Amino acid sequence: MSQSFTANSGSVALIIGASSGIAKAIIAALIKQDAATDIKHLISISQSATAETKLANESTNPITQQHISCDYSADAIGTLCQQLQPFKGKITRVFICNGRLHNQYQMTGAATGSASENTVSKTLPFKTIAPEKRLEDVNPEAMQALFESNTITPMLWLQHLVKLVAGKQGCIINVLSARVGSISDNRLGGWYSYRASKAALNMLIKTAAIEYARRAKNVKLIAFHPGTTDTPLSKPFQAKVPAEKLFTAEFVASQLLNINNAIKEAGSESSEDDNAEIDRIYYDGQASFIDWQGKLISW
Repeated sequence: MSQSFTANSGSVALIIGASSGIAKAIIAALIKQDAATDIKHLISISQSATAETKLANESTNPITQQHISCDYSADAIGTLCQQLQPFKGKITRVFICNGRLHNQYQMTGAATGSASENTVSKTLPFKTIAPEKRLEDVNPEAMQALFESNTITPMLWLQHLVKLVAGKQGCIINVLSARVGSISDNRLGGWYSYRASKAALNMLIKTAAIEYARRAKNVKLIAFHPGTTDTPLSKPFQAKVPAEKLFTAEFVASQLLNINNAIKEAGSESSEDDNAEIDRIYYDGQASFIDWQGKLISW
């Protein structure tokens, strides 16, 4: 469906995969102005027909919110980015929150949608998507579904956003990744499909950053590890997680926004206002893989 957009004054944030728990918390934090920001317009994108976070109307902050439904096909993403052309030069934050780990909630009916922002809407030719504990558990169809959600869909956004975000304004594109996607940090094994899909995502982000450095020098790409967050995606795996290591989506959103606000121009010097707990990250034409603490992770 064709949609029309009118650019208003102020910066724009795109929240993609807006039905996920972390995405909802990011939207709420931006609306409440929990972090220093000049964002004045939010555009949420998900498979849902209506926005699941409707706090803008209740907020006294001068932020407008618009929701777009997208099926995440290549054609739909390309068309949507064309329709967003009125915002070219105004987009300063992008949050790509698409992802999948399992489908337990779809099977049990305990939650609508999926364990995350699902990008595979067709009926799957198998019953279960779950992290594999041994080689015999690997299922090619389940693996394909995870790559579709965790790798291909975020890459399609990076492909089509490059012309839209290029300009003089600084823009940070945050993509939700995971520490288990780190090849050098893999000491436990298992979770074959999820690990591989996130490792592939990290490589695509790192590779895309090289091209963005030529075509959109104003953009910083971030692969973000949120830690174990109390959302449906991690629900089946929370039993052995210490309470202090299980984060609320609100906490993770606040950390990510603070990290974004701390990113500096390349060559700039540190100041007394800098957060000493966050590693120095710059608009340097390179991708950064960081965790919820703002600490760099080895690729």
